[in-house]
Amino acid sequence: MKSKNRVSFPRAGVALSVAMALMLPGTALMAQGQPGAQGAAEAGGPGGDPFNLPDTVTLFGKNTPNLRRATAIVNGDIITGTDVDQRLALVIAANGGKISDEERTQLRAQVLRNLIDETLQIQEAKSADATIDDSEVNDTFARVAQENFHQDVNALDAYLARVGSSSASLKRQIKGELAWQRVLRKNVQPFINVSQEEVKELIAKMQAQKGTDEYHVGEIYLSATQESKPSVAANANRIMDQLRQGGSFVAYARQYSEASTKVVGGDLGWVRLSQLPTELAAAARDMQPGQLTGPVEMRGGFSIIYMIDKRKVLTADPRDAILALKQISIDFPKGTSEADANKRATEFSAAIKGAKGCGGVDAAAQKIGANVVANDQVKARDLPAALQQTVLAMQPGDSTQPFGSVTEGVRMLMLCGREEPKDAGAPNFDQVLGQMEDERVNRRAQLYMRDLRRDAIIEYN
Repeated sequence: MKSKNRVSFPRAGVALSVAMALMLPGTALMAQGQPGAQGAAEAGGPGGDPFNLPDTVTLFGKNTPNLRRATAIVNGDIITGTDVDQRLALVIAANGGKISDEERTQLRAQVLRNLIDETLQIQEAKSADATIDDSEVNDTFARVAQENFHQDVNALDAYLARVGSSSASLKRQIKGELAWQRVLRKNVQPFINVSQEEVKELIAKMQAQKGTDEYHVGEIYLSATQESKPSVAANANRIMDQLRQGGSFVAYARQYSEASTKVVGGDLGWVRLSQLPTELAAAARDMQPGQLTGPVEMRGGFSIIYMIDKRKVLTADPRDAILALKQISIDFPKGTSEADANKRATEFSAAIKGAKGCGGVDAAAQKIGANVVANDQVKARDLPAALQQTVLAMQPGDSTQPFGSVTEGVRMLMLCGREEPKDAGAPNFDQVLGQMEDERVNRRAQLYMRDLRRDAIIEYN
């Protein structure tokens, strides 16, 4: 069946936070099982070496790649040191400015590689007569300012200048992303075909797996050869350390990952274990939402996995229940001791639990000087993880135990009603079709980008 222009590419800039907007799009995945990779290895004879290289290599001359200035000429288009500096400033700002000298050097090299890819994508768009007008770039830039900064473009200009970058640098990134999306829509997407039989077969598999676990996974993929494996593994471990210290997974995925999903912060979407490579499936099986694991060694490189969420296939998730809640809170006067706060919290809890449900809680709260805020559209999954299961187990009129601190005060939540989530039902044909088309476009995009790099003429200064 012919594809129907339903492939959904992320809109550049619309979902970008500062950290996300700083990072660059790319499709440099060295995919496991990528067409042609296996054949090339087999052609090389013993050991899978396609070039029959000797075990001992003697180098002539002195190689000093780190002494080069970080500039390049890509098919005649110049990437200046200023271009690299301004994009690097964005990345450092996204990480709170806490970058070691060693990581700064690695980031600089990565930024240059990303700028080269970005240049190739813009050039390809021009060759394919799929260029991006300045008005489109400016409109997206304005959306970034409004939707992510809640300010106008002048405020965003000022912020970029303050961190050592510029609006021109971010606009160039936006142009590259828009250009690549347009190239894929013109040169790849029309040639992607998914038959009705394939869609029906996948839907049948999903229905057969109803009730089994499905995982919302994020991935940072780093390719590695046999020779580069130690250094890539070390880099992956450094990224893990930064993520454990609170670094943004989305930001690091957009900067470091070599998978096509880097443009959406490494988000693989909802997948089943059978859809993942064996190594990743084994790592993801026992992970809980919010957990991070890696680096996981796999054929062709290493992956860092982030478990965003879990659910049951085609089964209603209790966390999608819509709750009607009342939050009751009290504050403590400045200087209140821990003992006095505990005593006051106990009295507060007894008063609220004695209110006999949501109808009487306002009067009870008024007697003890507590504040009440009501909301009847709270999704259970939006509550803090520590409270989700507690609230879901409650009946209307029940309340949680007091929680809070001496400085922040104490709160309780009372359940006033609950609207149960509807069963997921049968998967939508068009949605499944769109997902399958997206996957095939992404695989073609990886090969497309590989060919552009292979054919490029790049001069380094």
